[in-house]
Formats: sequence, C-alpha cells, structure tokens
Amino acid sequence: MKIEHLILGSYETNCYIVRENEAVKDCMIIDTGLEAEALIDFLKAGELNPKAAVFTHGHADHITGIPLLRDNYPDIRIYIHKLDAGMLTRATSNLSFLSGMIFRTKPADELIEEGEVIEAGGVKLEVFHTPGHTQGGISLYSKDENILFSGDTLFAGSVGRTDMPGGNMRQLMESIKCKLLPLPEETVVYPGHGPATTIGQEKVSNPFLQ
Repeated sequence: MKIEHLILGSYETNCYIVRENEAVKDCMIIDTGLEAEALIDFLKAGELNPKAAVFTHGHADHITGIPLLRDNYPDIRIYIHKLDAGMLTRATSNLSFLSGMIFRTKPADELIEEGEVIEAGGVKLEVFHTPGHTQGGISLYSKDENILFSGDTLFAGSVGRTDMPGGNMRQLMESIKCKLLPLPEETVVYPGHGPATTIGQEKVSNPFLQ
C-alpha cells in the first residue's frame, strides 16, 4: 500500500492519499482539512485519480474540501458514517462557525456502518465505528497491511476531544479499548492530527490509556 500524507488547513488536519502501489493512479482520500487546494495540486501533479473520499467524522476541519474535490473530480464518491451524515449539510452540526465560516455541502454518496469494507484505488479498508469524538466517528483498518487510520479517536499520546456536541468521553474510551487496543501492537496508527504512532506505543505511553 502506498500512503501519502498532506497537512491541510489552519487546524493542521492530516489528509491521506492511499493507493495500492506507486504505479497505480486510482486512489482513496481520507479527510481533506479546511483548505484543500494543496490536495488538488498534489493529485494533479501526480496525475492521480481519486475514486473515493472517506471522512472519519463530520467536523469542519475534516470535510470542507468536499466541494473542491467534487468540482475537480465529479465522479468521486463521498463516504461518511450514517450518524455524522447530517454534519455535511448543517453548519450548526459541523461546527464550521468556530473557523469563522458557515459551511454546508451536498449529502454524501455513501453512508457507511460498522464492519463494512470500503474499496477504492485497489485499497480495502474495514470500517470500525468508534464514537466518542462524534457519534459517527470511524476508524479505518487494513489487517493485511497492519495499518489503522484513527481519525480524531486516537492520537499519539492523546485522544480526541469530547467537550463538543456529540462528544462523550466514556464512549470514546470504550471505542479505543474495545476496538483499537486489541489490534496487533505493531499496527501503525495514522491519526487525524499529529504524527503517526503504533498501538503498542499507545498502550505503554498514552496517559489517557493507563
């Protein structure tokens, strides 16, 4: 699996461009940040063809690149968990006002749930429903590659905020301890913000998990 990483927008959201290997041009995008111009430039420079954009949750700092993606790639399919689907169309739900804007966009093309497998660009990722940061928060897992995209559920040395609408610390900790920590310790974790880590590293050093 080929994973390329951009840090987008003032909230420094991690955007991942994932494809089967270096030679393949079809790809999957995970999250887009507040400003996606650099993402579009990257895709065009590499002559990449995004087939799907999957959103780990519906906060504005992860979703506001959707219109620009759709403008440049009209056939792209937008995926989000069904419980966060309304955050694409309601500015009050996606908290875009915190960024000084009012953002809303068209509904997602695909509403996803726990256990589904998303396939695009030769990549297959299993959906883990990991609520707590938002009610429809997800993580995306590749067993074959030992890779987890954790969104804003788990970070290197920290966990997602739960003090915003839809947040619940008990729920978040249950998501992490029941669904993420049982994964192999060598699993590489690519979070929504900050550096990559591993499940094993977080087990021994993350203060929220001790």
